[in-house]
Amino acid sequence: MSEIRMREALRDAMAEEMRRDPDVFVMGEDVGVFQGAFKVTEGLLDEFGEKRVRDTPISENTIVGTGVGAAMAGLRPVVELMTVNFSLLALDQIVNHAAAIPYMFNGNVRVPMVIRMPGGGGHQLGPTHSHSFEALYLQVPGLLVACPSTPADAKALLKAAIRDDNPVVFIEHESLYGIKGEVPDGDDVIQRFGEAAIRCEGSDVTIVGILKMAHVAEKAAAELEDKHGISAEVIDPRTLRPLDLDTILESVRKTNRAVIVEEGWPHGGVGANLSTLITEQAFDYLDAPVQRVTGADVPMPYSRRMEQAAIPHEENVIEAALATTEGAFPRERQD
Repeated sequence: MSEIRMREALRDAMAEEMRRDPDVFVMGEDVGVFQGAFKVTEGLLDEFGEKRVRDTPISENTIVGTGVGAAMAGLRPVVELMTVNFSLLALDQIVNHAAAIPYMFNGNVRVPMVIRMPGGGGHQLGPTHSHSFEALYLQVPGLLVACPSTPADAKALLKAAIRDDNPVVFIEHESLYGIKGEVPDGDDVIQRFGEAAIRCEGSDVTIVGILKMAHVAEKAAAELEDKHGISAEVIDPRTLRPLDLDTILESVRKTNRAVIVEEGWPHGGVGANLSTLITEQAFDYLDAPVQRVTGADVPMPYSRRMEQAAIPHEENVIEAALATTEGAFPRERQD
């Protein structure tokens, strides 16, 4: 095991796959000479050269469209968009082409490409650089959607994404690039899509956290145990499409309560989708309505205090968990 930062884990995943497969290449704005807006592609240009690490013009529609064409021709592009917000400029290429072409060609043409998208708030970058669009891409058939929250998962999932024959939307949270974590040694460790991680086991309430909210959920679980005597089980889906619903339902059937935590907007969000699935398939096991904790229903503010108010925190998760357990447990631990 080596302890490295998430940006380093992502870089190592790309470097290892580029060494393994000469068809893999990286393209995007400032990925070469500048080494990436978040320094994720650091060192790749020096090792692989400008033919396989390609700086592009500032045109997301063109970048993704070129990636789609390259993938159709047999290459495996890893496309970096500077923020998830900018992917809206390439929505036609992502939804109408990358996702739809294998279906339109009856599976005879594949689009094996990865579109990496940093997102999330907390850096005072305003409403055009800070949103969480997991739910937007979750809705599109033909796309796979990955949302890693740890360096180990980031590396293993990105390697799996690069090897997959389907287009993958790979969403990274900007606040997690600097976190450190243990990553298994070796260049062939991959994480299959559709396998959730149980970050901590519990018996009283299930908390599902997406991306950075998986960390927020873990901190909330620790406080629930320490101050309220409530045992929370925290689940990190890791991928949203495919979704490991079985692990989530198994947990809910054990705890009889559920809280979904995401940074995205409340209407039509990941939490709304998961809440419905849980209610449809585990209704008889629920002792309380599923609670959702989301970002505020506003464009992301620039002001730091307002931005923090728009993002879920541990206290919001704790409040939601307590709402599901109202009357079943003491509010404070009785020593």
